[in-house]
Amino acid sequence: MLEGLRIIEIEGLGPAPFACMLLADLGADVIVVHRKNGRPAPGMPECSLIDRGKRSIELDLKSADDVAALKKLIIRSEALVEGFRPGVMERLGLGPDDLAAVNPDLVYGRMTGWGQTGPRAQTAGHDLNYVSVSGAAWYASNSGEPPFTPPTLVGDIGGGALYLVAGILAGVMAARSGRGGTVVDAAIVDGSAHMMNLLMALAQTGGLSMTRGQSLLDGPHWSRTYACADGGFISVQCLEPKFYAELLARLELSQDPDFTTQFDKPQWPRQTALLAGIFARQSRSHWEQLFAGSDACVAPTLSPVEAMAEPHMAARNIWQQIDGALQAAPAPRFSTRPDAAPGDIPVRGQHTEEILDWWDAD
Repeated sequence: MLEGLRIIEIEGLGPAPFACMLLADLGADVIVVHRKNGRPAPGMPECSLIDRGKRSIELDLKSADDVAALKKLIIRSEALVEGFRPGVMERLGLGPDDLAAVNPDLVYGRMTGWGQTGPRAQTAGHDLNYVSVSGAAWYASNSGEPPFTPPTLVGDIGGGALYLVAGILAGVMAARSGRGGTVVDAAIVDGSAHMMNLLMALAQTGGLSMTRGQSLLDGPHWSRTYACADGGFISVQCLEPKFYAELLARLELSQDPDFTTQFDKPQWPRQTALLAGIFARQSRSHWEQLFAGSDACVAPTLSPVEAMAEPHMAARNIWQQIDGALQAAPAPRFSTRPDAAPGDIPVRGQHTEEILDWWDAD
């Protein structure tokens, strides 16, 4: 879908390379500039699956010759992505103004946690810090427990990488229409706060409280995860009354006076405790079978390995084991490319000579 779009990625951590993986999944020609003789970040593999579908070139951005080589590539690209603290690329002579002189239509994507400006812009941070300050972590975890979001998903990926992708594509569209290049300031605090607007809409009808455990989606007995007898977990979120009625019917609780009121907030703690006791009596597989095919909005909470074997997930071939690496298939899907598969994972510097020869040929 993005064939013909060339993007230069400066090697970094987390959300920036993930964003470029998504763009590569969609068909963009992503050239990742790996550090010459560099090593992967702590905890990351030598050949990372988030480099899938990309081409790799090794350059030393402190070398004048390699910087000149990079600028040649910039001339023939539409976007660049970097994820350093503000000012790092400028000190390398590769800031937005430097590259605008080379390619005035360049879309310059900047991925940070705090953004390019503001009191925290130069301070270190990670996923959980950004979503904590933005407000996006406030409703994470049950009332009475410290807020804790799933690692990387809300901040690095949701509020960071996906907003960077949207910004890059919007910038490219503008440049292609003749409006010139732009700088995309993709900050995780911005994106993760923006993601809260769907939840904030509930506040307009009184469905959102600033007290954790008192809102429409984080307080009720019908909106949480319960532990099962075998140590597994089952999720319940039947917001609509007809789905709640189906939950009660499957549990043979339709006539139980303890559960007849769905939206009576003072009753939620007691109803939660009662449901917790019920789900704790049987294994997760028991509850999966009981609710199979129903509209009760009940589903097992699975690990990625378990999810790969789950019938629906398997039918869509969402989780895949490729060369020993468990990874999710490209998303979203397109009718014109129904069989899109993850690209190969390059070795660091694998395409250096190929790309250099390509430059010299023109």
